[in-house]
Amino acid sequence: MDLIVISGRSGSGKSTALNVLEDVGYTCIDNLPITMLPELANEMLQGNINQKVAVCIDARNATKALRQFPQIVAQLPDTINLDIVYLDADEVTLHKRFSETRRKHPLTGDDTSLQEAIHGERALLDTIVNMAHLNIDTTGLSIYELRDQIKTRVAGTSRQEMALLFMSFGFKHGTPHDADLIYDVRCLPNPYWDPALRKYSGLDEPVQKFLHKEPDVSDMIDSIRSYLDRWLPCYAANNRAYLTIAIGCTGGQHRSVYVAQQLAQIYRPRYTSVQLRHRELKSTLS
Repeated sequence: MDLIVISGRSGSGKSTALNVLEDVGYTCIDNLPITMLPELANEMLQGNINQKVAVCIDARNATKALRQFPQIVAQLPDTINLDIVYLDADEVTLHKRFSETRRKHPLTGDDTSLQEAIHGERALLDTIVNMAHLNIDTTGLSIYELRDQIKTRVAGTSRQEMALLFMSFGFKHGTPHDADLIYDVRCLPNPYWDPALRKYSGLDEPVQKFLHKEPDVSDMIDSIRSYLDRWLPCYAANNRAYLTIAIGCTGGQHRSVYVAQQLAQIYRPRYTSVQLRHRELKSTLS
């Protein structure tokens, strides 16, 4: 019996996530009072409702109830497979989304501006953030990319095995907030400095050939693989359902893309769910 809790700040994409889960067969409940979570789990166990349920719990709940979230979750039966998914975006993006849609933020009022509401909402959700199994930063995601992430990483994940996401990114665009492990490959030879290769990415054969022949690139991949081989079983044994492994170079176009591609190929035969995302190439999960 699968119970997914979707949470996050207003404007982060929670409604989109619930819509995707509903489309793939989940019974979805928006704005569930936290105190009703154990009762909902018992209804699932008795077979009175669907065995796959997703609920949205966010700052619309009472502050006192939000603080009690860990204690309430502890009351859930062991036979419930619980996943807590937290969505967020940077405050500039959240402010822009509200300005564009002209929606009212649930925490705004006569004495609280939109910016203050967005900032304060994060603190209210601390207890949920600290217990989240998966964090998704939606800052740079289109609605279609977010749907893909929910469909493949959440709805499509076997509850018996950890799901891996390899992500390439560029440090000059900022580090990903939702990464569990970050590897810096800026020390590797850079195809960017070859004018003939600059227009290509790590997905293209000319760049791949350039990096494949460099011993340091192979050594870096082997080193990362050795670390992951040693520690992934420990993460899995600690009941981690998701792990995001980010590979960064300067611009996120060449080296990080190639290394992330190679690592995904290595681990796909070993894990049921291995996804790949190139943040700066604006690619969806593959």
